[in-house]
Amino acid sequence: MDIDSDLGRLPELPVAISRRSISGYPWTMTTICFINQKGGCGKSSTCFHLAGEFARQGLHVLLVDADPQGSLSQGFWGSLRVENLDGCVTTAAMFRDDQPHMPSSRLPQATTIDRITLIPANQQLSEFNVPQPERLGLQQFALREALDEAGPFEITLIDCPPNLYLCSWAALLASTHVVIPVPPEDFGTQGLRAVHQAIVQAQRLNPALRLLGHLVTRSDRRLLVHRTYERRLREVYGDDVLETVVPEAAAFKLALACRQPVGDHRPRSTAAQLTSQLAREILARVGLPMQLMVAL
Repeated sequence: MDIDSDLGRLPELPVAISRRSISGYPWTMTTICFINQKGGCGKSSTCFHLAGEFARQGLHVLLVDADPQGSLSQGFWGSLRVENLDGCVTTAAMFRDDQPHMPSSRLPQATTIDRITLIPANQQLSEFNVPQPERLGLQQFALREALDEAGPFEITLIDCPPNLYLCSWAALLASTHVVIPVPPEDFGTQGLRAVHQAIVQAQRLNPALRLLGHLVTRSDRRLLVHRTYERRLREVYGDDVLETVVPEAAAFKLALACRQPVGDHRPRSTAAQLTSQLAREILARVGLPMQLMVAL
């Protein structure tokens, strides 16, 4: 196992994208994108269950599905409904400039979960998710502009596709923070160098963007390889790895099958407790006011 090669050690990275306060940032809403160019990292699942926990604690959450696969949207509505959505009511409408489309303020749609609103996506987003997005001019900022008009939400979570094309790039330019979900194994850690480089490049256009942390997901600590990769991640990135570890747990999948976040479906499960712990850790790193942290 060439773990150091997989992690893509970048000595300058902690300085370039350290967690720091940004003064004068124009958005009051916290926007977090979940990004990794590998599939199966738990991006959609984390967004789904974490949104449920934030909502349970009283926050109004906007979910943005920026992945043409539409996995996050299907978690709420199922594949049939999502696949048949007209593109004008999905994330694709933000990038379409060749015809009139619905105002961004009307794109968020209510879900069956109180305080969770969703801008869905399906395969119609694929035509816009092209490589070399930094060459696309104002289209790079389509998601950012749409979120400015989307309405008053206290926190927004963006689920990105498993690549670094336009949808992921636009999410970086629209976000205040970025989380990198990383399964502790070869396929999860490969390509981290490219993700880090994309973040640094995005900061040139969005200097308020900051790394919230790497999130170890789909972990099975019974496996030596998982323990080894997690330990090495923490050695390389230190505090830029979140303390909370998301395990590979059946409770997540069962809750998703029932179209419910795990905190609603099985609130006493270990999976629900860890999701609550993750929510508190993220809000603490974001800098949530202390009085609200006490309430959580």
